[in-house]
Amino acid sequence: MMTAPRAILFDLDGTLADTAPDLAAAVNLLRTARGLEPTAYEILRPTASAGARGMIGASFGLTPDDEGYLELRDGFFNNYEAAIAVHSRLFDGVPALLTGIEAAGLQWGVVTNKSKRFTDPLLPQIGLGHAACAISGDTTPHPKPHPAPLLEAARQLGVAPEQCWYAGDDLRDIQAGQAAGMLTIACGWGYCGSTEPQDWQADHLCQQPSELLDLLRAALAAGALAA
Repeated sequence: MMTAPRAILFDLDGTLADTAPDLAAAVNLLRTARGLEPTAYEILRPTASAGARGMIGASFGLTPDDEGYLELRDGFFNNYEAAIAVHSRLFDGVPALLTGIEAAGLQWGVVTNKSKRFTDPLLPQIGLGHAACAISGDTTPHPKPHPAPLLEAARQLGVAPEQCWYAGDDLRDIQAGQAAGMLTIACGWGYCGSTEPQDWQADHLCQQPSELLDLLRAALAAGALAA
């Protein structure tokens, strides 16, 4: 029987919020400043969960080990910080999902690989400022797929890791959740990178936020019947 959680943790980019438009705008500013044509949004969007690495890789063909990457990364960060929530918004169904979690008396939080520099100003601007915890990629010594950020979130919430669910739209989210001993949910409505969510071996795959809420309600009902 699926165990009902005491808390649900979420990735941010591509899971709770559609931040790709502002990320794409930040990298395309780098291109236009160099007299280059913008990279098509359709090319950039699937890489949004990988942040600067994904955006610069898709737009300039560079990796963090390549010469010139660091200069582009710093410029990207500055561009993004200056216009972090112009077009970003919560995915359809996410507000109702969070309301349903709260109505059930459960906590929810954010665990992202985004730097605190960006997480902290972004969350309140897109309606997530009331998260019970917000763990960034530099909150612990290791970002996802290491379990450290998820374990820190559970610690801050005062909940055992095995009593948490973790939902994300990238393979590393599922790997981090599994390593932390949490039930994992692949979010098929997100960016999902270059791999298929059904191949990630998550405990559940949801194609819409409403499906995750249905899953939670079923788990809570089963737990009540077993009590």
